[in-house]
Amino acid sequence: MRSVATRFIAVLLVMFGIAVSLAVGSQQPERDGPRYQDSTSLVRPTNYREWPFLGSGLGLNYEPANTGADAPPTFTNVFVNPSSYRGFMQTGTWPNETVFVLEFRRSRTDAAPNVAGRFQGDLRGIEAEVKDARFPDGWAFYNFGAAEALTDVTAPLSGTAVASCVECHTTHTAVERTFVQFYPTLLEVARQKRTLKPGF
Repeated sequence: MRSVATRFIAVLLVMFGIAVSLAVGSQQPERDGPRYQDSTSLVRPTNYREWPFLGSGLGLNYEPANTGADAPPTFTNVFVNPSSYRGFMQTGTWPNETVFVLEFRRSRTDAAPNVAGRFQGDLRGIEAEVKDARFPDGWAFYNFGAAEALTDVTAPLSGTAVASCVECHTTHTAVERTFVQFYPTLLEVARQKRTLKPGF
């Protein structure tokens, strides 16, 4: 009688172990790609500063000099969702549902003990670029607005508002529609994987 009870308990323990293993194995990693409302309106990622940091620029400008040339230069910081970063490191290309967040920050000089250089200050605005095969050319651009009036959700730029983005990101980028030439560690990966556009 005792041996039957012992075997029954053993069978139950084995079944429990199998059930736990199946449950753990079936869990999908948390999705970190784009979240949309109404199919294409992008929800602003609130945790993007926890994503891999690709690089920072000071005073980068893709337009001819204008009357604002005397204004203090702006810092730009670029972040990408973690799964896409891992994908790029393995292949040298960006997987579908890659999300880039471009953050603009004021540059400052007015804090001790600084006497010459610039450091990052207040947030000025946030933009995003998404690779998504559902869009006509596979990419979409978003502007969440100025810092004092950031939107939580925004539709993709269209018409003349996006024309210059598309032209620049098509003509002047090193890998696909991304400025990998500004991110030294990724540039080396692209060289190794031979995914740079001709001319780079």
